[in-house]
Amino acid sequence: MGTKKRIVIREEYCMGCRLCEVHCLVQHSQTRNIIKAFKGEFPKPLSRIIVEEKGYVSFALQCRHCTDAPCLQACITGTLYRDKKTKAVLCNEDKCVGCWMCIMVCPFGVISRDLKNKKIASKCDLCLPNEEIQSRSSSGSRRTSKKTATFGMGEELPVCVKNCPNGAIVFEPGEKDALRNHW
Repeated sequence: MGTKKRIVIREEYCMGCRLCEVHCLVQHSQTRNIIKAFKGEFPKPLSRIIVEEKGYVSFALQCRHCTDAPCLQACITGTLYRDKKTKAVLCNEDKCVGCWMCIMVCPFGVISRDLKNKKIASKCDLCLPNEEIQSRSSSGSRRTSKKTATFGMGEELPVCVKNCPNGAIVFEPGEKDALRNHW
């Protein structure tokens, strides 16, 4: 069994630049090219991280990969599952039927729906090079090498962490259950 790692947001360092959203969207695009991802791809990829702002406070929101994840229990098709190695909650988009039960039960509000395709739930996958994630779409919407043993595009970290200019997003070992800490 692997050690659970989690993305931690340090809101005191977040300046609301949204670079995490940009890099996440590009990471999950077909071309992995910033211009093509924003202007030329259909369907347009979704960012799996969302920056919220109110006044002078801004912070990024993404899936907490809860130990006792309500989305896993609510998913009627098995689309959402827990990766045995990383313990991350992942989404097999080919199985999603668009019932949105995962969206309704997520206490953090971090699962989004793909408005163009009308059925795919979108959530943080920690940029994992998991074979199931990489081969998740039989339509060819995402193709990467299954031989990769690092994150995302051959990186050591999820792209939102790597590209945060202020260090507001960090990736650390975490055994704390985010859901329990939420309440």
